[in-house]
Amino acid sequence: MSFKEDVADLAKRAISAQAVAQTEEATKNAIIMPFLRVLGFDVFDPTQVIPEYVADVGLKKGEKIDYAVKIGSRIEYLVEAKSVSTNLRDAQFSQLFRYFHTCDANIGILTNGLHIWFFTDLEAPNKMDATPFFKFDLLSYDDNDLKELEKFHKNNFSIENIQAAASSLKYLRGAMSFIEAQWANPDEEFVRLVARNFYEGKLTGAVVEGMKPIVRRAFDDLFRQRAKHKIDVAFDGGADEEIPVVEDKKIETTPDEIQGFLIVRAIAAELAPVSRIVMRDAQSYCSVLFDDNNRKPIIRLHFNGKSKFVTVFGADKEGTRHNIAAVEDIFGLSGALKEAVSSYLA
Repeated sequence: MSFKEDVADLAKRAISAQAVAQTEEATKNAIIMPFLRVLGFDVFDPTQVIPEYVADVGLKKGEKIDYAVKIGSRIEYLVEAKSVSTNLRDAQFSQLFRYFHTCDANIGILTNGLHIWFFTDLEAPNKMDATPFFKFDLLSYDDNDLKELEKFHKNNFSIENIQAAASSLKYLRGAMSFIEAQWANPDEEFVRLVARNFYEGKLTGAVVEGMKPIVRRAFDDLFRQRAKHKIDVAFDGGADEEIPVVEDKKIETTPDEIQGFLIVRAIAAELAPVSRIVMRDAQSYCSVLFDDNNRKPIIRLHFNGKSKFVTVFGADKEGTRHNIAAVEDIFGLSGALKEAVSSYLA
């Protein structure tokens, strides 16, 4: 299978394991070891993957890291595993920090099987950064995420390329954070920067203050126009050079998924324009996203199996599973769905 198909198959495995693999060991066996296989490593070959790797770290003797992954004779990845129920934002991973320096590894990986965080040493050589440069969500990813993940495959490994990409991702994340902050509440300096391109008068404090809601509205309108255009292209089958639509013949959007999407859209319409509620189908589930952003999930429709269930996301972006007998049962989840939408409007 292709790398994309391997990851899709792993995502299906993760969905099944999510309900039963609650311990760390079960998570390792069910998802993390298969993930390392997807990256091209033989998990049963100790020259490639060393489980429970032991090293003396300063005064601490005999500490273990879950996996040390070798390429050739060098340890390149250190993997610290958590149970599938662990929220990585709350996870302690001090061992990963200590081992990173001692083993001269290039990449630290923290994962609960569903979410995979990648660390390196952009801030200071041989000292692992406190924040990951790349996060991969096995249950919510796009083609750009796949391209980044594929760089970690054994056959593609190049620390120079990875660190160059890490640096770019770091700055991209910073730029997105800045733009998002300015979108929500533009500061005076940013408003002046924008306004001086079209306002001919003197930009006094009062004028700048009056421009703030205009700049916010400009952000909103521009995004809605682009989102509407993208939706029109997808549903009308038109061609677009800037935003190409890639057809995946293995993905079939079913009538139930369309009905579920329309129900969610109707519920969300009480809080936000319907153009901001977007459907994005995948092989194993159908997502409904806010602003067509996979980092702003509202609900996932799991209608491809024998039984139907949905995953609704809260303000913390953690998903909660709900079994349903019929698509119409989604109406009973309106409170949770409105909470998810509200969290993206704040």
